[in-house]
Amino acid sequence: MFFSLSLIECLQTDFSVSQTCGATGRSYKYGEGRVLCQNFAKSLLTKVGLKPGEVVGILMPNIPEYVIAIHGALEAGLTVTVVNPLYTVGEIKRQFENAEVSCVITIEQFVPLAQGAVEGLKGYKGHIVVGGDSAPEKKVFGLKELIMEGFSLDTPLPKVSADDIALLPYSSGTTGMPKGVKLTHKNCAVNLEQCKHPDFVNHTPTSETEQERVLSVLPFFHTYGFNGILNTALMYGMHMITIPKFTPEAYIECVLKYKPTILFVVPSLLLFLASHPAVTAETLSSIKEVTSGAAPGPKSLIDKFKYKLGRDNVSIRQGYGMSETSPCTTLTPWNLPASKLGSVGQLVKGTQARIVSLTTKEDLDAHQSGELYVRGPQVMAGYLKNDEATKETIDEEGWLHTGDVAYYDEDHYFFIVDRTKELIKVKGNQVSPTELESIIMQIQGVADAAVVGIPDILSGEIPRAFVVRRPGSTVTEEDIIQHVEPKVAAYKKLAGGVRFLDMIPRNPAGKVLRNELKVFGNKEKA
Repeated sequence: MFFSLSLIECLQTDFSVSQTCGATGRSYKYGEGRVLCQNFAKSLLTKVGLKPGEVVGILMPNIPEYVIAIHGALEAGLTVTVVNPLYTVGEIKRQFENAEVSCVITIEQFVPLAQGAVEGLKGYKGHIVVGGDSAPEKKVFGLKELIMEGFSLDTPLPKVSADDIALLPYSSGTTGMPKGVKLTHKNCAVNLEQCKHPDFVNHTPTSETEQERVLSVLPFFHTYGFNGILNTALMYGMHMITIPKFTPEAYIECVLKYKPTILFVVPSLLLFLASHPAVTAETLSSIKEVTSGAAPGPKSLIDKFKYKLGRDNVSIRQGYGMSETSPCTTLTPWNLPASKLGSVGQLVKGTQARIVSLTTKEDLDAHQSGELYVRGPQVMAGYLKNDEATKETIDEEGWLHTGDVAYYDEDHYFFIVDRTKELIKVKGNQVSPTELESIIMQIQGVADAAVVGIPDILSGEIPRAFVVRRPGSTVTEEDIIQHVEPKVAAYKKLAGGVRFLDMIPRNPAGKVLRNELKVFGNKEKA
């Protein structure tokens, strides 16, 4: 029965090319990758001393070894929490402490970052370095050495249950600070199966002579990147080409060199492809399919990209989901009717949805906008150590309240029109206003603060702060920006600037009226 399978059992084990680093050309085949995962799993339990159920943190860019690290850990019965390498030490430390991380897998360049983040962690057993040497006395283990030692180990690997927690990505959900999202093996594996409907699958099956080539720069530390892209490619035996860091030159070079047939993008990357003068119809001549996610892509953007292509034989698709849904809930079919451009698709197998009135909480019919509720086997097990947030997000009947305003049409295609949730989406990355507000409030001269997202052509949105000074305070915009910058990842910085107000608009319960601030911010000349 499929539901009893662990995530690792869903993957291909043939001998075609699995992963290639677009920057170095380093590659692994499926067969050797499978063996490396098993060896690594054995050494994690025997050499590092981890026990099934403990949590491993992965702090890495998109490199081929990501597959070995994460699937080796899962096969050892461990839970994996993934983290953005652009985070500051403080941001990583907060996540690792909450997840109770016992070991970190990283690369040599990030070792100082990892060391700072794990300082003081109870029961910490060391970090594993890709491309590094072992120094067990310092709790440092080289990935290659652990894999090689695994060949001689008879360590039995634990039986993985479908209900075991596989992943702990961190998400702000619909509001508040980032929270650990408990995704089980069942959640992740079922979501892969849900997307296998013939309407959604149109690629050429992998054979001795044929193999689809996938290019994606979207980070594997996002649930979309890991389960929606990486595991999808692995499941179908596709050749995944990754880039550790996006630059226009590196991306275009990979397109020209590897001639990918499938691209996974976010709207900002689709805009780059549609707008950059160095990207021509010839550059994109190998592309058969493009899937966009993380944020809705408007019809105007899709039309612009299709105009650049100059042909109609490319399937341009969108999907919708959240970390809390593993991630996919809707997906557009490969033969999407032109009239449905801009839709995020139809529900994947086994998923239910409702559109609920924002005022009366009644179910709405077609073409009526309200909050989207979803329910299905891909919905998370809850937030880690946060029952209150779990109950706010998933009701007693199992409906997950997405915080997104949507509608469906007479053919059950869904369209996202707005967000009720507070999150700011910067190039597909989640930015929590609460997190930025708490940092700003540390400044002595600040009496009150609120952060909202304002529209930006390249990023989709960027954070802007609204601040109330304390009486007599002379704190400036530059003071606030300089205070925030070293404490957050680059995409969380206050790129929209700071505006000073006499009062932050709030409702009687004290909740910030962010929509009012957004209207004010959009009208004001930057």
